[in-house]
Amino acid sequence: MSYLTVLLALLAALSNASASVLQRRAATEEPEGGAGVRQAVRWLARVLRRPHWLAGAGLLALSTVLQAFALAVGSLSVVQPLLATELLFTLAVGSLVFRRRPNGRTWLAFAALAIGLAVFLGAAQPSAGRSTAPAERWLMAGGAVLGLAALLVVAARPVKGGPRAALLGLSSAVSFAATAALLKEVMGRLAQDPGTVLAQWPPYATVGIGTVAFLLLQSALRAGTLTASQPALTLGDALTSVALGWALFDEQIALGVSVLPEVIGIALIGAGSIGLASAPSVSGAWDTPAGGHNGTDPGTQKPTPQRS
Repeated sequence: MSYLTVLLALLAALSNASASVLQRRAATEEPEGGAGVRQAVRWLARVLRRPHWLAGAGLLALSTVLQAFALAVGSLSVVQPLLATELLFTLAVGSLVFRRRPNGRTWLAFAALAIGLAVFLGAAQPSAGRSTAPAERWLMAGGAVLGLAALLVVAARPVKGGPRAALLGLSSAVSFAATAALLKEVMGRLAQDPGTVLAQWPPYATVGIGTVAFLLLQSALRAGTLTASQPALTLGDALTSVALGWALFDEQIALGVSVLPEVIGIALIGAGSIGLASAPSVSGAWDTPAGGHNGTDPGTQKPTPQRS
């Protein structure tokens, strides 16, 4: 693992976290506008004009560029998990943008999630694999990823609030992981034969799946608070990327004695998820601008009961 890979991945994480916070800020400035596709399109058309949303879009583009360069010099199983630091960047940037600190319980839950992932990946030690994948692997892995993303969207339809934001965030994460895998494929082919890349399918598949991931992200941001969607988005992306790195690019993880710390890491991720689900910040309005939408002070809102 090179220092350049780590630096590029961390900068991408910071840029992506800042984009999520700014676009969530824009989302809180617009009323829901009712359910249905037409209302959702009208809501999106309004939010697209918000300065915070535009700034977030620019940072998303920058994050993509940084991620592409990181994938060009490092493996998918290393680059994407490093983006888990986005959790901490989200809390730091969100505290500045919304001028409201998350409570200690939320910090501990985020820390458990981030440390659990770090322990798991540190023990797993993902290895470098091939730079491109055979077409038959793409057919199998692509079908599985798209099916999972669609299933999560269907599961999110009947629920509201935090659970809906988490499911949509996870669907977005799976799609972003597929986008990263496609981006790695593009960078691998670019290194092998720059002149023919645009005549091949990976660049266009990258744009298509990336667009789907982006729209799912907007739906997750609209559905609920960052504390519900961001862990699913960040951790889902990292873990799906490890699986895709193995399935597509022959990137391996350590087994044997490493299994125990890997299990401990997974347990910490589970504990952090449970703690986050019951944290007051999830049912409150931490990531709402001071004063709240329509002049309501978030501190005076009654918490929404959590689903069991």
